[in-house]
Amino acid sequence: MKRWLLKNTAIYAETGKIEEGYVLTEGDKVAEVGPMSSCPASIEAEVVELNPSFTVIPGFIDVHIHGAAGADVMDATNEALHTMAEMLPKEGTTSFLATTMTAPVAQIDRALANVAQYMQHSNLPGKAEVLGIHLEGPFISEKRAGAQHPNNIIDPDIELFQKWQNIANGAIRLVTLAPEKKNGLALTAYLKKTGVIASIGHSDAVYEQVQAAIDAGIKHATHLFNGMRGVHHREPGVAGAVLMHDEVVCELIADGIHVAPEMVRFAYKMKGCEGLILITDAMRAKCLGAGVYELGGQEVIVQGEKATLRDGTLAGSILKLGDAVKNAMSFTGCALEDVIRMASWNPAKQLGVFDRKGSIRAGKDADLVVLDEQHHVVMTICRGKLAYAK
Repeated sequence: MKRWLLKNTAIYAETGKIEEGYVLTEGDKVAEVGPMSSCPASIEAEVVELNPSFTVIPGFIDVHIHGAAGADVMDATNEALHTMAEMLPKEGTTSFLATTMTAPVAQIDRALANVAQYMQHSNLPGKAEVLGIHLEGPFISEKRAGAQHPNNIIDPDIELFQKWQNIANGAIRLVTLAPEKKNGLALTAYLKKTGVIASIGHSDAVYEQVQAAIDAGIKHATHLFNGMRGVHHREPGVAGAVLMHDEVVCELIADGIHVAPEMVRFAYKMKGCEGLILITDAMRAKCLGAGVYELGGQEVIVQGEKATLRDGTLAGSILKLGDAVKNAMSFTGCALEDVIRMASWNPAKQLGVFDRKGSIRAGKDADLVVLDEQHHVVMTICRGKLAYAK
């Protein structure tokens, strides 16, 4: 059984920061974590003597990502998910939710069946783990479709969701919907009852409708400020409502494009590090550079750091989660501990996997990321196996 010993560096453990510490892994788990004074002197392990200015943090969890490196969840192939799982550790992501798009029902069927099959047979250590599915659409508002294809939007439907959850082998963990639509509150309540996270997103709801949806079971907001009715001084909208309710955890795309840096700071002031989850909402163009790509059956133009439809509508991002972490620190002035909450701890808690993910503690999955002094990712271990080394 392979062991790793990372030593002589700062460790951001579950119980707090260890200034000069070590982490020992055994198989796919963390075996020990502590100060160098209790580090085993001689042990059979791959020893990594780290630069004292480096830090070891828990792996990031991306709960909202469509694709990377030319691959997309909607491709419905094993290769697409394998490509994503291999690429993501380079940015410090050690697990993710495979995120679907608003598409024809048969296409969603295929994507869900493919993720279920991948999770059963191909979810191996040494690459990012697929923790389940984020169903984004098709139960959304036409008025807030964004880059979701409006022709494929349908009303919330419990029976259809049950069929999909069946196809997905129970892997749908999070659903983005517009609860103000017909049957929206009924589906929200059903999701809550069956242990699936109900998220408000691509929604044109007014404050009272959001309040009713929160009462019905909404506890998550999809990409805060994007694809939702914004804050107005006479109508707080979706954005105002979710910022005001502590029980709603908000996703945030911290690329400086989807949300202005000042608004990232505003959200941080309102929600604190406990109430935000950093996501990428990345599409297949991530890691590929400028060009014309496809997302949910629509053409996307990527120039610089921006991905848009032909009409200029933002179409997902090409953001890396490691960059989102650095941006969030720069935009808000928060500490590394706070950003670990937003990129690792909170998503693990929200998904109900904190018993094995989201922090560094003995017995948990050995999902470890080593950062240099500029907070660039230099090494990633996924479930005890080296996934990336710079």
